[in-house]
Amino acid sequence: MNRLTRAWIWPLVIGLAATLSWSSPAGADTSRADLGTALDTLLADPLLKGGAAGVVVADADSGAVLYQHHPDDRLMPASNTKLFTSAAAMGLLGPDYTYRTDVLTDGSRQGRVLRGDLYLRGTGDPTMLAADYERLAAQLAESGITRVTGRLIADDTRFDTQRAGRSWAADDESSYYAAQISPLTLAPDTDYDAGSIIVETAPGAAPGEKPKVTLTPKTDYLRIDNRATTAATGSGSTLSVERQHGSNTITVSGALPAGSSPAKEWVSVWEPTGYATSVFADALARHGVHVTGATRLGRATPPDARSLASHESMPLKKLLIPFMKLSNNIHAEVLAKTIGYETAGRGTWSAGLDAVSDWLKKRGVDTGSVRQVDGSGLSRMDNIAAGRLTELLLSVRDEPWYADWYASLPVACDPDRFVGGTLRSRMCGTPAARNARGKTGSLTGASALSGYVTDADGRELAYSVVLNNFLAPSVKSLEDAIVVTLAKSGADRATAVRPSAVPNATAERAGAADLECSWVKPRRC
Repeated sequence: MNRLTRAWIWPLVIGLAATLSWSSPAGADTSRADLGTALDTLLADPLLKGGAAGVVVADADSGAVLYQHHPDDRLMPASNTKLFTSAAAMGLLGPDYTYRTDVLTDGSRQGRVLRGDLYLRGTGDPTMLAADYERLAAQLAESGITRVTGRLIADDTRFDTQRAGRSWAADDESSYYAAQISPLTLAPDTDYDAGSIIVETAPGAAPGEKPKVTLTPKTDYLRIDNRATTAATGSGSTLSVERQHGSNTITVSGALPAGSSPAKEWVSVWEPTGYATSVFADALARHGVHVTGATRLGRATPPDARSLASHESMPLKKLLIPFMKLSNNIHAEVLAKTIGYETAGRGTWSAGLDAVSDWLKKRGVDTGSVRQVDGSGLSRMDNIAAGRLTELLLSVRDEPWYADWYASLPVACDPDRFVGGTLRSRMCGTPAARNARGKTGSLTGASALSGYVTDADGRELAYSVVLNNFLAPSVKSLEDAIVVTLAKSGADRATAVRPSAVPNATAERAGAADLECSWVKPRRC
């Protein structure tokens, strides 16, 4: 079927199948059951007692729905929201879309002196590193400029000034996965955790000594309040690293045992525009470019300004890899605002999400029954049903960029972080290993997994599993059991695989089952 046909047929197919239901008596033998019986049995697992579940499985080629359980119930999708944002970004911005960061001026050049202001203009690049700002400074120095008589002005006007997403938890403020959103920002690592900084704490040589605290990248934009101490060798760590509310003071407290390895913590920065500009200003000084005036934030670059140095990001199709494999929230939010700017001239969440909704609707997703308030799914106000996620999974297979988008989905049990991503330690030793692809999602009481898997007959299946309101520490093992059951089953047979029989299925060992494993630093998946 062509894309236009799919746009109206998927909701119809799923709707017609809504009249069907499957059930099995308690204790039934599901070793050779039909698919509906096998999956119903799994959803009756005690892990989900009192919770809510939406599950849809469809034949990816024909679109025929093979199983569904509450397909229209709106649930918190957590990071499965990124499926909508990433696909719409590919469709609306294009796989070759790039971001530019420019150094400009409207002043005049007199020998080595630039008379006028220097502008640092960002357009949203979440992959800018300290090394990239260093190269911008080097380009300016290589042009022969050694002094700027005016100010260094940061232009972050591409987006609005709303830095945090709607209803993001207040106690996540200093967490790097909830960093503030700005079109001018900085990542401290090649996971591209934009808007954050790495705090490394090394124990002193002997108990009682203060630990040594260092920042990556090095900057004076943040202040360290070191209240920590070095404890006896072999004692447990009680180290705490947290940024104080509304400030860039990072408090390090507690104790780190003597002889232990340095501890690293990723912390969000208050006002990422100032952070990036400060790092750039330091780079200018190192390269012998002296800016006489003060630094100012949030001013637009004059339209007649000319470029002195520039940096271009990787294309969107490559950015999708760290974005989707590691479930990077900041990338999702930057893309949402970028979509708003490029489609409506407003770099806001509302403009971007309106465009996402319109794009999804044209591809057969019933957006009238969806509430999406951010790009990443970090908000607990996001409500998306498993049926809507399946509609997306079916419709995008005709898009010219589908291969790049499909490649960005984490692969079960592939040990490479930028292939396996958040699934790299799950479903190992099963028919789903290096077979199933899917986007994970994790918040307290909400978990999801949606993607594609090939069954025992070679059919590609699209699936969506969204689980909410459970009290168990994790239901990842249940999600995995559903996907392994699909991989092990065929058109005329189904073999139910119990959660306890799936290796590497639990997220508890990651240390924080209520968060995406990639958000728990150091890298847990």
